[in-house]
Amino acid sequence: MITFLLAIAILIVGYFTYGKFVEKVFGVKNERMTPAMSQGDGVDYVPMGTKRNSLIQLLNIAGVGPIFGPIMGALYGPVAFLWIVFGAIFAGAVHDYLTGMISIRNRGAHLPELAGKFLGKVMKHVVNGFSVLLLLLVGTVFVTAPAALIHNMVPGWVTLGMIIGLIFLYYIVATMLPIDKIIGRVYPLFGGLLLISALGIGGSLVLTGAPIPEMTLTNMHPEGLMIFPLLFLTISCGALSGFHATQSPIISRTTQREKDGRKIFYGMMITEAVIAMIWAAAAMSLFYGTDLSALINEGGPAAVVSEVSLMMLGGIGGTLAVLGVIVLPITSGDTAFRSARMIIADYFKIKQIKIKNRLLIALPLFFMSLALTQIDFTLLWRYFSWANQSTAMIALWVGAMYLGIQGKNHWISSVPAAFMTMVTFTYILNAQIGFGLSMPLSYALAAPATAVVILLFAKKLNKERSLNVIEADARPEKAA
Repeated sequence: MITFLLAIAILIVGYFTYGKFVEKVFGVKNERMTPAMSQGDGVDYVPMGTKRNSLIQLLNIAGVGPIFGPIMGALYGPVAFLWIVFGAIFAGAVHDYLTGMISIRNRGAHLPELAGKFLGKVMKHVVNGFSVLLLLLVGTVFVTAPAALIHNMVPGWVTLGMIIGLIFLYYIVATMLPIDKIIGRVYPLFGGLLLISALGIGGSLVLTGAPIPEMTLTNMHPEGLMIFPLLFLTISCGALSGFHATQSPIISRTTQREKDGRKIFYGMMITEAVIAMIWAAAAMSLFYGTDLSALINEGGPAAVVSEVSLMMLGGIGGTLAVLGVIVLPITSGDTAFRSARMIIADYFKIKQIKIKNRLLIALPLFFMSLALTQIDFTLLWRYFSWANQSTAMIALWVGAMYLGIQGKNHWISSVPAAFMTMVTFTYILNAQIGFGLSMPLSYALAAPATAVVILLFAKKLNKERSLNVIEADARPEKAA
């Protein structure tokens, strides 16, 4: 229990200390006009208040990641707490803040455009395809996961296919309408339900004195899976998630002032980490060791959610908690498709004011996602995990380049970027969905590959700084 409470306290302190430091490094200019104010179109660029934006951002980024990921990460034991806490403060929240704020400074641009501007034109095309693939996987995962939870709560005559169809129908409507019509009105209410359910589980852990294990660096995974790199992909949304880089630009187009960025982007990542801590602790305390592994193997993380909620909060409270969990993936799923639509529209320069243009892009995405629902969920989750953290790595390098070009402290982003480069390279070299190499060989190849990426970053940064110096030197001559 001491470890759990201390971890929550560190997350809160991190927001008020390191969060302010990151904000200072970035250099907020509140007098600058944000895209919401300068490019309003009544569809995607719509000014909204800070509280509203914060709750929408929380629901956008959360999904089932801060619940399903930590539940599976709980198999490793309390060492998972370290990644959630320090990953969120020094990597995840920095990642979310920088992608959101850099997007604000670039007319609400999405990650592919930012990657093209700061990492080179080739990266724009690579990241564009990568981001759309990730969002397709996210949207699909966030259809099947809530559908499974709902299916466990409804009468037998309601089939899983019917539930999936209804979720897709909602996604189509929510993706097509202006952001303030459904998302802006309903999400704050959903956000309240999410927070209440998480606080209910967390409060029950504390009040009942749940046997949450204390900190140990021992790997307690029943199958002996290695902590590095697997833990850092298993727990993503609760610590660091590239999916967030696709969501923050949505809210960058509705944020009214730059000073609101720390609450919306950094703060909501810390909130998500608290939610992840609660579910990881609940899983460890109630189903620790082989029992947890058996339940996950039998019914997946969704079964753990149901068992934890009903055991700790009873029938009514448990049902409300499960509803809060169901809300997470559904709300992230629709914004995943919305973000994919916006990215493709930006790439091909298709204006989104007319609904037929939105349908032209969105409908093929829905059909592809529907086909993907036929694939095994666990396989989808593995591909999603790698694509997710690879996107996070790219977004962190974008943030580092942005700061470095301006002569600011890029280490707050480049250090976690280098770490995640090593993580993602090692995983894809070792994993069966990748190259299937031995772990020692994967380490041996990933280390020099990471070093090459770091050197390329340094070379690109030096080049960009030189160009800026040349341009600055040239300006007085032009004036003369």
